[in-house]
Amino acid sequence: MASAAIPDDSQASDHWEWQYLDLMRRIWDHGDERVDRTGIGTRSIFGTQIRCDLGGGVMPLVTTKRVYWKTATREFLWFLSGDTNIRALCAQGVEIWTDWPLDRYRRETGDDISREGFSQRIVADAAFAEAWGDLGPVYGKQWVDWATYVPTGDGLFAKGPGVNQVEQVVESLRANPGSRRHIVEGWNVAELDRMALPPCHKTYQFHVAGNKLNCLLYQRSCDLALGLPFNLWGGALFTRMVAQQAGFEPGELVWMGGDTHLYLNHADLVETQLSRHPSGTPRLEIARRPASIFDYAIEDFEVSGYVPQGALKAPVAV
Repeated sequence: MASAAIPDDSQASDHWEWQYLDLMRRIWDHGDERVDRTGIGTRSIFGTQIRCDLGGGVMPLVTTKRVYWKTATREFLWFLSGDTNIRALCAQGVEIWTDWPLDRYRRETGDDISREGFSQRIVADAAFAEAWGDLGPVYGKQWVDWATYVPTGDGLFAKGPGVNQVEQVVESLRANPGSRRHIVEGWNVAELDRMALPPCHKTYQFHVAGNKLNCLLYQRSCDLALGLPFNLWGGALFTRMVAQQAGFEPGELVWMGGDTHLYLNHADLVETQLSRHPSGTPRLEIARRPASIFDYAIEDFEVSGYVPQGALKAPVAV
């Protein structure tokens, strides 16, 4: 198996991405082979960690393959909007979530529509999007509109005001930075069955040390090859945005994985990526500080120093 060795040069070996490649190698060489929900099969290990210092604008943007950071950013801004329908994503050319509603549509109607055709119809036809494009109460719904219920008497309940966890965290960081309760949680056990996919990156906890904001992201299930590059970017982006809004400098992103796996049909991607070495130091500049964390736009973010190696593709397990 092709396997990149960590270089002797201390500056090169300090690159955060070696943690990612070492984890990939460990899973591929020593992971427990198992049958998973998708039926494809994985090699998996449990309980993993990657750390990245976000000081100086540094971002954990994988360089040993191309990662479309604008796509990942558009997805994250969509989460913050609280939207759960793929229509807004498809309109921007973001197809990250299309496969789940497409699979349901094909199953329930027998129509073997193409992915491109399905996405185009979602954008063009609002009624079709409403019927087939919703993912259920996934990520953003839980982050900014966690459902509550209030008693109305006689043992009955009515829907109460939603809880905006993101807004509350920003406010609590400003008012009480030493708190241990700066948490955004996506794992709403009462609504898991209504979600197209239960949240994988489920818990974000923020921590203030001096003037720096750290974030610990816990991910219950992690597709290391296709998912984690986006998740690391998203976690770091969230940290940068919250830090700017709450008045702190970005500190460290600590990513922790539960079931961390590689799919067995990703062999070509894994072998190629493990033969490569990290390159460059991608940095993110945020052009402005909007009035609210919900007011950022894709044009506010600019990446420099990113010269990725060739794109690597592999099928997504639905």
